[in-house]
Amino acid sequence: MPGLTLESLSSRDVLEVCAVNRIDNSAVPRTLGSDYPAPFDEPCRQRVRQALGHAANLTDFGVNLLWLPPGAWSSQRHWHSAEDEFIWVVQGEVVLLTGQQEEILRSGDCAGFKAGIADGHHLQNRSDRAALVLEVGSRRPDTDFVDYPDIDLRSTPNGFTHKDGSSY
Repeated sequence: MPGLTLESLSSRDVLEVCAVNRIDNSAVPRTLGSDYPAPFDEPCRQRVRQALGHAANLTDFGVNLLWLPPGAWSSQRHWHSAEDEFIWVVQGEVVLLTGQQEEILRSGDCAGFKAGIADGHHLQNRSDRAALVLEVGSRRPDTDFVDYPDIDLRSTPNGFTHKDGSSY
């Protein structure tokens, strides 16, 4: 709206410019497990993820709500070439594992992972209670490569491969 000033806006214009689409979490599908090839999917089989960003039709970044029951992992330890990631522990306790350390994160704690930094990370729920984590990350599926330093797995824009480039 060129020449837009606060005084020139009608209440309808304000609603149009500031429209917020509430997401009904109960209507957002829950995905159990992961799409890792076996046997790499095993530690993530009990995780549950809701793609809230998809529900809001977001395209620049993704937002997920992740439930980790006791014993579950968020993912295999990994790092992204082109996608930043941010996590916030909403409820419970998880262990953040990187290539350098293990650290307990509790409700209210957060962490970020810059794209291109070759220090794999993931979360493990080693507690006796479920944990809830908000995940936020950029979306660059056409240019992002994901490396899994502990296992023979790589994710490319064309799917999962072995580290030598052969397909699963």
